[in-house]
Amino acid sequence: MVNPINTPSTDISGQDNPGGLSGWLQPQKNRMFILMTLAAIAMFIPLVSNNYGLEIMTNVWFYVVLCLGLNIVVGYAGLLDLGYAAFFAVGAYTTGILTSQFGVNFWLTIPVAVCVSACAGFIIGGPTLRLRSDYLAIVTLGFGEIVRLIARNLEITGGASGLIGIERPTIFGFQLSQIVHFYYVFLILAILACFVSYRLQHSRLGRAWQYVREDEDAAEAMGINRVAVKLYAYVIGAIFGGVAGCFFAAKMTAISPETFMFQQSVLILLGVVLGGMGKIPGVIIGAFALVLFPEVFRDLGSMRMLVFAIVMLIIMLYRPEGIWPAKKS
Repeated sequence: MVNPINTPSTDISGQDNPGGLSGWLQPQKNRMFILMTLAAIAMFIPLVSNNYGLEIMTNVWFYVVLCLGLNIVVGYAGLLDLGYAAFFAVGAYTTGILTSQFGVNFWLTIPVAVCVSACAGFIIGGPTLRLRSDYLAIVTLGFGEIVRLIARNLEITGGASGLIGIERPTIFGFQLSQIVHFYYVFLILAILACFVSYRLQHSRLGRAWQYVREDEDAAEAMGINRVAVKLYAYVIGAIFGGVAGCFFAAKMTAISPETFMFQQSVLILLGVVLGGMGKIPGVIIGAFALVLFPEVFRDLGSMRMLVFAIVMLIIMLYRPEGIWPAKKS
């Protein structure tokens, strides 16, 4: 089988990539110190926060995972996806159906949800990734709406009323039932998503994504199978969304089609674009902004979303490449 990613073993700037865990640790002492400090602060937030604050921060980590998943598609591979909530929905409904209707243990539903989400990414990616620009965006938008409408009209998904009675995870007989439990669950997921995103970005596949994003024709002339490379981005991004959906369903114990509307996809995309496409710290900042900005303006009542939109507009006018843009190659 021919490797579709026939790229050299150097990164896009021409420097050798050390690879392995040593490539993450050795030249990055200052960054590791900062990351460890931030992780330590995040670990101790439950000690100084009430349940309302924990709910907000849990949502932050949840959106970090989703935004990092979409960043693989949009930021790394340069593909516009307006239906990312569909993959999130696939993971949530897979876990919801298996636990509430078939009595399957929550942890056993995760590999199933990963496989189903990957298949969903392949189904949307395979026939459509020869499309570009606006056409690709329209197809992904349609896919997101199809998934939502299927969930709304099938009996097994609970129809418009959704699913209830979704099992919450149990670890060694201890059930995760409080918000503080899910805070740590989503924090761990966010850390893992950051690490996987970093390793992907600096892998041969990540470099192939960069080549394809900058110039598809030139990348193909270098021997890169651009369709296969873009398909990998969709499948891996779908897995991120599916895993986030699994734990979201377990946290809420009930899901409905309204959770996965087009606005949800736009919100996740906004987090990626606002923070800085292709840059992990930027995406994290974007996820924080999505959740925290509306809360800051909550006292304004119904006007808070208007103020939030104006703030977003000002940021994009003065920082069109995002709050933390990726460095130019």
